[in-house]
Amino acid sequence: MLLLFLFLASKFLISAQETLLKNDSLSLSFPLTSLPRSPQTSPSFYSSFISQTRKTPTHKSAASSSSPYSYRSRFKYSMILLVSLPIGTPPQSQQMILDTGSQLSWIQCHKNVPRKPPPSTVFDPSLSSSFSVLPCNHPLCKPRIPDFTLPTSCDLNRLCHYSYFYADGTLAEGNLVREKITFSTSRSTPPLILGCAEDTSDGKGILGMNLGRLSFASQAKITKFSYCVPTRQVRPGFTPTGSFYLGENPNSAGFQYISLLTFPQSQRMPNLDPLAHTVALQGIRIGNKKLNIPVSAFRAGPSGAGQSMIDSGSEFTYLVDEAYNKVREEVVRRVGPKLKKGYVYGGVSDMCFDGKAMEIGQLIGNMVFEFEKGVEIVIEKERVLADVGGGVHCVGIGRSEMLGAASNIIGNFHQQNLWVEFDIANRRVGFGKADCSRSV
Repeated sequence: MLLLFLFLASKFLISAQETLLKNDSLSLSFPLTSLPRSPQTSPSFYSSFISQTRKTPTHKSAASSSSPYSYRSRFKYSMILLVSLPIGTPPQSQQMILDTGSQLSWIQCHKNVPRKPPPSTVFDPSLSSSFSVLPCNHPLCKPRIPDFTLPTSCDLNRLCHYSYFYADGTLAEGNLVREKITFSTSRSTPPLILGCAEDTSDGKGILGMNLGRLSFASQAKITKFSYCVPTRQVRPGFTPTGSFYLGENPNSAGFQYISLLTFPQSQRMPNLDPLAHTVALQGIRIGNKKLNIPVSAFRAGPSGAGQSMIDSGSEFTYLVDEAYNKVREEVVRRVGPKLKKGYVYGGVSDMCFDGKAMEIGQLIGNMVFEFEKGVEIVIEKERVLADVGGGVHCVGIGRSEMLGAASNIIGNFHQQNLWVEFDIANRRVGFGKADCSRSV
């Protein structure tokens, strides 16, 4: 599996197919791979939501300052959506986790250590003619700017240092830099602000695709992007590979669209992420039964709690307690005797089972997320349960409260075999059924 993935990643310039459509708009496609990232100890949650337990960065700045933020460090992600992008001039292929829930994009950079060659997967700034660093006097290096979960600072080399925490406790820190994405000899982005991480608790970079001004989509002026998540069914010698599009998607004629809800970035509510891709979730069905969940459970209230979002960086789907309890109640009604007693996966999901997943899935039935205009995300009964290892399977839904987030988050487990398009210019999100492993 690893050899096949490396082969795909090494061919990014061939796989990134540039197509000039009738309206002369951008259309670039890249392979998208769903891969396990670490031992399956808890579900993935990589997006940059602030959590509850303090974690202190290791960086020592020239002028350190205390942070008002605190972070939960319990959750570690296990399944990621990985895309390789050509960074620099000439381009170097960099593996990046696709994350629609966070803003800053960052890459792994080689630390200049004498007589120690950089790993092939790490970006070497010395080989790129378009690379530059941000000095301390850059406007982004002012303390406590709202774009980062921790304030930027000036390091001992007079360079702009950042620290970025994710809700699973992962820390990324390094220097802010400018670098191009070089799609082909005739097309590249202008220099973008990226993080250049040297010491991180994870080996991949992040492609931040939320609505923030420093996200990759915003800086590169990408007003539309889409992806198709392949299924988790892995056969020996075969890695299911989907697609990631920047710009127009030739499959979009059959997509169904819902509105993308936006909030003023100046709107400050303790539980609201104004930069998330927020949608109006209307309800949930299991089998043919519409669950008795008030629509208000899926809407941002006065504190921001209840916000519903689409997030590629989260593996599981997370629901606020009012919705989660109704889902669990119905699952117990259908398959209660088969529940694994006293078992809570990753501290977030207590709907888990031993035994034959297909049989249990048949008893649970299809699960449907309902949106406006009759648009639905249908999770067939064969894919309701996630294999979490050790012969245990769980309904792919957790309690968002256990993440320190009072939000409803539709994760990538429930986006398998589905085109998801973010049409930012028209403030809408599109869905289309697909066999994603054949969508390349």
